[in-house]
Amino acid sequence: MDKLTYRGRKRLLLALVIFSACLIVLVVRVGYLMLTKADDYQPQAYEQQTRDRLITPKRGSILDRNGVGIALTESVSSISVIHAQIENAEETAKALSEILELEYEDVLEDIEENVALKRIKTKVDNETAAKIRELGLPGVMIDEDVERTYPYSTLAANVIGFVGKDNQGIIGLESKYEEYLKGEAGKILVQTDSKGLRVSDAEERVEPMDGENLVTSIDVVIQQFAEQEIQAAVEAKDVKSGLIIVMNPQNGEIYAMANYPTFDLNDPFTINDEELAVMWDTFTAEEQNDYLNQMWRNKAINDTYEPGSTFKIVTASAGLEEGVITPDSTFTCTGSLTVGGRQIKCWRYPRTHGTQTFAEGVRNSCNPVFMQVAERIGAETFYDYMVKFGFNEKTGIDLNGEAVGILHDKEDIGPVELATMSFGQTFQITPIQLLRAAAAVVNGGRLITPHFAIRTEDDNGFILNTFEWPEGDTVISEETSAQMREILESVVAEGTGNKAQVEGYRIGGKTATSQKLPRGSGKYIASFMSFAPADNPTVMALVLIDEPQGNYYGGSVAGPVMNDLLSNILPYLNIPKTETAGVSEN
Repeated sequence: MDKLTYRGRKRLLLALVIFSACLIVLVVRVGYLMLTKADDYQPQAYEQQTRDRLITPKRGSILDRNGVGIALTESVSSISVIHAQIENAEETAKALSEILELEYEDVLEDIEENVALKRIKTKVDNETAAKIRELGLPGVMIDEDVERTYPYSTLAANVIGFVGKDNQGIIGLESKYEEYLKGEAGKILVQTDSKGLRVSDAEERVEPMDGENLVTSIDVVIQQFAEQEIQAAVEAKDVKSGLIIVMNPQNGEIYAMANYPTFDLNDPFTINDEELAVMWDTFTAEEQNDYLNQMWRNKAINDTYEPGSTFKIVTASAGLEEGVITPDSTFTCTGSLTVGGRQIKCWRYPRTHGTQTFAEGVRNSCNPVFMQVAERIGAETFYDYMVKFGFNEKTGIDLNGEAVGILHDKEDIGPVELATMSFGQTFQITPIQLLRAAAAVVNGGRLITPHFAIRTEDDNGFILNTFEWPEGDTVISEETSAQMREILESVVAEGTGNKAQVEGYRIGGKTATSQKLPRGSGKYIASFMSFAPADNPTVMALVLIDEPQGNYYGGSVAGPVMNDLLSNILPYLNIPKTETAGVSEN
């Protein structure tokens, strides 16, 4: 054997040194990773060695104020396949398609897709899942799943909202309170080899975290009363649509918000219009989506309208607060008033209201009276009161998509604009904005936040979160508020709102007949705002009926609806009757 030359030994030594250096670097690197990065890499390694199947958490229920469930979660199953474990794709597809009532070709395509886990069907009732389990098909996984159900179907549909296939809230409270309701998914973990095959029958289960139950201010009974009344009114008058809101004016808790037409929460993607349903397949996907969004739309918060005479309560409050009038101030109605060279008529034109006090002018809903009050207040101060009452901002109601009022710019308010604004024309607000302002008029002047959410609880009733709702500035004094309560009580006792009287109860309110744009179209919105008891209101309601046919006056159309509504809910709320119901003599 030849001896290594000097050069050879040198090369061997160099190779040994390089090898040793690399080995030292590798040892140091491995040691560093083991000592400092173990916590980071261990879960990743575990992830590679296991396959997980998600366990859908139980979505929190939505409850009314008395604990009645209006959105619940039921236990169902989901069916999945693990491609690597399927022994006979055709037989498996045949069995699953027959039991699950799916197309054979679609199931086979899913089974043959080369992915770790393929979901075949979700929301499978447990009886059907049991039939599949009995077959013992290799590679077919049956896991826990949940399904959202709405036991009252259409009840408060535009408020409650619904969830999509992924169990995530889409509209309404389901969407607004997603973070509380959704919970956290769990997992079922199994060990697998590099091909995705199970190497052990053992499973590790990470339990899901259930969502929180949302307790709302909705009262199922009051909501049902409201929905029955507005449905009857819409169908009887052959009108476009209608809505009712019932709220506590002291704290902003909403007892009911009813829209009609409505839709079925358990089948929210089926259009509720028979004419549209017949032509449904002829529409593009975009057109279908637009029609569905219109069906889901909550007009109480999403749509603006000219409020008409219900807004006169704001003009009246501003006039009393500024001291430009008293309840006994006198006015003369000649049937119209010329402002800025333009004749603006009273609703009674060509008849007149003659000479009357301001309180009588409110009872008569006389337009010339309010035009003169607004003139005394002045455009700048009048606009400031609109801002104080919150018509330039959202109310803060806990629903997504709230619209905001469309007002004149202050500098653009001339004599004619001021006159028409005084009785609720030439600007637009939402129904919930009107009700918020009306609450401030009668509750002592406090601007409250309308809302639904009260708290969240677990299934044992343990309180997890309590929601607090801000109270805005005081917009009028208690004295002015007391005067307005008395005047508005007289509107129902003696004036245009007399059809809302309920025997034994002191009720205040204001009617409105709003002319829709364009002027002269012959289309109106009839509305009625009311509250009780008149001396200390704890319930307030707004009835709004869009495009009534024939008689369109608010007192005649919306008044009887309000009467029926209050006749049901006042006794239900245990509001005591008074010995003498009528105008306060204070």
